[in-house]
Amino acid sequence: MADELFRADAYLKSCEATITAVDGNTIELDRTVFYPTGGGQPGDRGVLALRDGTRITVTDTRKGDGASAVIHVIDGQASPDWVGTTVDASIEWERRHRLMRVHTLLHLLCAVVPAGVTGGAIRDDGTGRLDFDLPESTLDKTEITDALNRLVREDHPVVPRWISEEELDRNPELVRTMSVAPPRGQGRIRVLEISDVDLQPCGGTHVSRTSEIGEVAVDKIEKKGKHNRRVNVRLLTP
Repeated sequence: MADELFRADAYLKSCEATITAVDGNTIELDRTVFYPTGGGQPGDRGVLALRDGTRITVTDTRKGDGASAVIHVIDGQASPDWVGTTVDASIEWERRHRLMRVHTLLHLLCAVVPAGVTGGAIRDDGTGRLDFDLPESTLDKTEITDALNRLVREDHPVVPRWISEEELDRNPELVRTMSVAPPRGQGRIRVLEISDVDLQPCGGTHVSRTSEIGEVAVDKIEKKGKHNRRVNVRLLTP
């Protein structure tokens, strides 16, 4: 199990860690700043630097078995001799920060469109989308763009925190995703609060204030099946 440092501080770019296990082209660490694929957000990329100068390229990060298992997928085969070795783990920061901005933007989109979420994705290129359960849609691209940019300019604080599973049970409306439930079993649920705007369970990484997202636009709104409307958004300064 890894100490998931990114949960407490999404702005950590690197950390010192120890390799605890290797398997083929994967490595596990005792602590990590690498976010594993989840919640529509791609896993981090970066580098693990050994003390002897060896640099290991991490091409993807995934969840492993267990609540806190993080698998670092590398370019090449991992050596069993690396187990117990100290490394400097560094993420590809510009890419991560762009993903953080898009992920936070999608939370704003949830606040602007009052409907259940049936799917979503965050992409490397500064774009993302959410699918909403809207059989009859009157969504307007210009109106949504204006509302999103207003929330960005208002500079709302963005703060992750924890609530108990019992508190979530008392407030089921906090869960906006219709097909995926928050992970349970640890007694608490991580939520993201955008002050005066949005509160819902989320384990991803986000910027600390909405102004950090920058100006955005809705590219297009698509009909995806009888009950789904897809809203595609992008950062104007990726």
